[in-house]
Amino acid sequence: MQIGSLIHRAAVEHGDLPCLTEGERTLTFRQFDTATNRLGNALIAKGLRPGDRVGVVLPNSIECIIAYYALAKVNLVRVGMNTREKMENHNYKLADSGARAVLHAGDARFDVEISVGRDALDEMIASGDATRHDHAAWPLDAPYRIGYTGGTTGKPKGVTLTTRGELSELSAFLTDLVPNIHRGDTFLHAAPIAHASGAFFLPALVRGACSLVMTKFDTGAFLRLAERERATMTFLVPTMLAMLLEDPALAAAKLNLQTIAYGASPIAEAVLRRAEQRFGKIFAQTYGQAESPMVITCLRPEDHDRIGSCGRPYTIVEAAVLDDADSEVPVGEVGEICCRGPQTMAYYWNRPEATEKTFRNGWLHTGDVGRMDEDGFFYILDRKNDMLISGGYNVYPREVEDVLMGFPGVVEAAVVGLPDEKWGDRVHAVVYGPGPLDCAAVHAWAKQRLAGYKCPKVVEQWPEALPKSGAHKILRRVVRDALIARLDHGAAS
Repeated sequence: MQIGSLIHRAAVEHGDLPCLTEGERTLTFRQFDTATNRLGNALIAKGLRPGDRVGVVLPNSIECIIAYYALAKVNLVRVGMNTREKMENHNYKLADSGARAVLHAGDARFDVEISVGRDALDEMIASGDATRHDHAAWPLDAPYRIGYTGGTTGKPKGVTLTTRGELSELSAFLTDLVPNIHRGDTFLHAAPIAHASGAFFLPALVRGACSLVMTKFDTGAFLRLAERERATMTFLVPTMLAMLLEDPALAAAKLNLQTIAYGASPIAEAVLRRAEQRFGKIFAQTYGQAESPMVITCLRPEDHDRIGSCGRPYTIVEAAVLDDADSEVPVGEVGEICCRGPQTMAYYWNRPEATEKTFRNGWLHTGDVGRMDEDGFFYILDRKNDMLISGGYNVYPREVEDVLMGFPGVVEAAVVGLPDEKWGDRVHAVVYGPGPLDCAAVHAWAKQRLAGYKCPKVVEQWPEALPKSGAHKILRRVVRDALIARLDHGAAS
């Protein structure tokens, strides 16, 4: 089974039902099938060949989704890119992947052989050859798309993902995460399609649900759109959910949401409990990473009494907590969460040594520190590289951030370690909220709830939202760099 076959079958089964909506524009399932055929064939007509890499730098839009699946239909390998990144990041990924072409929304100059801007893209979608491409012989384990890691510990690495992996992710979602999605549903894409939200398009497509695209997330616009269109499902990252809970319009909004999936970063218990009070027990968490996109464990709505858990492994996934020798640790003990299954990447693009380091003894090593309880539920403590050592004790920033997020008015928090001769890492917290915060009160709140060595020495409020990646993850590294630069400047003056 190929991705293009799924799209064609959906066109046959769901025909003239709405498939994809953005603003006042709607494509039916038949029209989406035709549009992807036209663009795919037009790209081949430009001289591209199956296996060539093509970057896509498009915002949330109908054209973005058409581009993704046009590439899939003609076996061109999509290179994952995000409009929020800088040109140097775009050109790095294009060069690293060996991309021959890029599809984009502006007039930027990319260092590639074939550059297709928005006007040309629209023309290709409108007038390309609509003939269905014959792709049945394309290997399921050949590269399907290349996503890039966040680059928190060095240059981003290209994660090579296959059609087999994409179909496995689809199967996992329909089996475990959103098994109730069906014809007549409307899935509201509010988060970036270039990241997690895009993973929900295929499940919606094969079940006959309509995908409703927001070009940019705004809490007020989200509430108005969800209410007007009677959206039944959505995906939000925790920072977006926290922002939504602070919007005064939420109380009066008449929503029809029946499932809210969330993931991409940990969620604070206080945020989740407030959200359940407003929306009900309709939350489904997914845990994954670039190397195992979106699919390692799943926490179903009925299991959300397991405070802090990221759930049990998806049906198709085997997961374990391993020590440094890759031996499984006893239940309840801390180690590295590892997984294996058909959903994982094939390899890092052109990085055999990094691939060998990540895949050891048949396991994908996630870099996440966690534990498993006696019922098989997993709990993430933090990233291995983000753990602090203060006064000889291990401090996991996520635990501290969860406590800070419980204080009324705190929407975002980042905990980092600053160099300290006495403590090694001096625990420092930065918080953000839409209104003024009493940092002394936030600090006192934390002291009541955390062991002394875990409690931040300082809590400060930043006037603007904290820096985030394209996937809406708070960038602790950027926060730490800014704090250290400030310290260095102060010392110099």
